Amino acid sequence: MSIPPFHLAFPVHDIPATEAFYAGLLGCRIGRRDVKWIDFYFFGHQISAHLKPEETRAASTNQVDGDNVPVRHFGAILPWGDWHRLAEKLQAAKVKFIIEPHVRFKGEVGEQATMFFLDPSGNALEFKSFEDPSQVFAVA
Repeated sequence: MSIPPFHLAFPVHDIPATEAFYAGLLGCRIGRRDVKWIDFYFFGHQISAHLKPEETRAASTNQVDGDNVPVRHFGAILPWGDWHRLAEKLQAAKVKFIIEPHVRFKGEVGEQATMFFLDPSGNALEFKSFEDPSQVFAVA
């Protein structure tokens, strides 16, 4: 399945900290930039961090499979091995997880590895993976 890249713009309170997080920690290439925004190549997609501190705030949560999942979040679906390598890298970097890396919906439709953490501006990110990629859009 070929999916076109998406674009997402989101607020941040500090461009240098955002650059250190997305480019430094996550390894995203930097695209175009200005003093008030910066683009990143985010796992095949384009995200744009815009300096707007008054727009940053904690997201509300919903219960999903026993976890308090931030309602407002974004992320990427990675291949199984890449997800595990990223989880190990983040754990080694002592990233504080909102939801620790684990497998959700074990033995059910949509079984997936997932983890949640915050960027320096409090934006929630979820990275997930499906050992069986056909489960990404599976319906119970």
